[in-house]
Amino acid sequence: MKKNLMSLFLLLIVVATASAQNNEDKYNKTLTDRAEKIVKTLSISDSIVFKRLTGILVYQYKSLGKIHDGRDAAIKSAKEKAGNDKAAFQSAEKALQDEANSQLYNLHCEFIGKLAGDLNAEQIDKVKDGMVFNLIKVTYSAYLDMIPTLKPEEKQQIYCWLVEARERAIDAQSSNKKHEIFGKYKGRINNYLSKQGYNLDKERQAWGERLKAAKK
Repeated sequence: MKKNLMSLFLLLIVVATASAQNNEDKYNKTLTDRAEKIVKTLSISDSIVFKRLTGILVYQYKSLGKIHDGRDAAIKSAKEKAGNDKAAFQSAEKALQDEANSQLYNLHCEFIGKLAGDLNAEQIDKVKDGMVFNLIKVTYSAYLDMIPTLKPEEKQQIYCWLVEARERAIDAQSSNKKHEIFGKYKGRINNYLSKQGYNLDKERQAWGERLKAAKK
């Protein structure tokens, strides 16, 4: 009986280990595919450089995941420990957020430094754009199409804020969080445009009518 139980226990360990390894392999493949897709936009002919850049991106994605997951787990633990003591939890949460932000900042700087070893500024921007699904181009083009009368300084302000959004978004933990960051900056841009005298509801309506007319 004991022998059978031991055999079953060992079998369960083997199955669990194999399952964990399979999940890890899938995770690595997902990150590698994502990284290679970005690196391919850079027209890198040197296979060694291509592989190195892919590795840098995979490492970055993994490191971001560890920081975010570690912070979330620590915050959950702090909440359970604090119980009904709201002040204690808020203090612990802030400390954990600050620590994670510090780690993200350092990782961000290291990442850009690694890329700079093989890429120029324009190529680094392409990598960043790939990490945020080209949201700068999509969002900026949408504003220009929606309001054709934008002044040069207004266009510049919009673009600067979108670049700032990208710098934050490349450190985000998921696609939803990346879009959320850009969403907040779009809110800032909309407030700015309203103060500049634009009626955004009318601009959107006119834009929609132009799009419909273009399809006819």
